[in-house]
Amino acid sequence: MAGLIAMRPGSRTRLCHRLRTHPVGKGKRRSMGERDVIALIDGVHQLVKAPIVLVWNRLNTHVSHAMRELTAEREWPTVFLLPALKRSGADGGSIP
Repeated sequence: MAGLIAMRPGSRTRLCHRLRTHPVGKGKRRSMGERDVIALIDGVHQLVKAPIVLVWNRLNTHVSHAMRELTAEREWPTVFLLPALKRSGADGGSIP
């Protein structure tokens, strides 16, 4: 599942999402790929008829070379990547 919130001043806020079923089995992709995510973003762009600002964590799909190319092909998205989180242990200390 992938989702995003579309907000536009003066309009209703919308929750847009895409569900995907994947084949079960060893070696099969069990997450949404770049093309799936970009299809969702394209659909939301058509819905809101406005530029889109994406604020992404550093999920491998978000930072892949293919995703950078797909977003660069479009004039309307602006992408911000959140800083990487420092993992910490159960006691709050860092994990080596």
